[in-house]
Amino acid sequence: MRLRSATTADAEAILEIYNLEVLTSTVTFDLIPRTVDGQAAWLAERRGAYSAVIAEVDNEDGTPVVVGFGSLSRYRERAGYATTCEDSVYVHRDHQGEGIGSTLLTELVALATDHGFHTVMAKIVGGHQASIALHERAGFSIVGREQEVGRKFGRWLDVVLMQRMLAPKS
Repeated sequence: MRLRSATTADAEAILEIYNLEVLTSTVTFDLIPRTVDGQAAWLAERRGAYSAVIAEVDNEDGTPVVVGFGSLSRYRERAGYATTCEDSVYVHRDHQGEGIGSTLLTELVALATDHGFHTVMAKIVGGHQASIALHERAGFSIVGREQEVGRKFGRWLDVVLMQRMLAPKS
């Protein structure tokens, strides 16, 4: 597996992973699948400190295939939150349980540290034990729960708030 910075050329591969979650799961609260143009615009915003990373492997004929992606985003718009970011990690369903999520999250934490962030936040739908465990293994702690803040598939959804403090760069 290789990690690299995402580019707009990765829009369709990311859509394949992300839109399946939009349509069939509660791991994202998006209700409408993204378009290629919308995904390309999202990727164009992921530069510098708020970057996106791709995990890829070679398929049987040697061509690279995107098997996961992760990103850092603004936590909140107000200037006082500038030293806090939020992570997102998505892994293709055919490749879950292979360590891809852990590798992506480790890279995102390293990028956040390198860019001088003070802390990384994660918002995870309540009950998504795999993502909660992934974040705990990466040094995140549960710091709160937002009750019934989302609604999807006719259900109210909680959000578990997790946080990892970052060590300052030496």
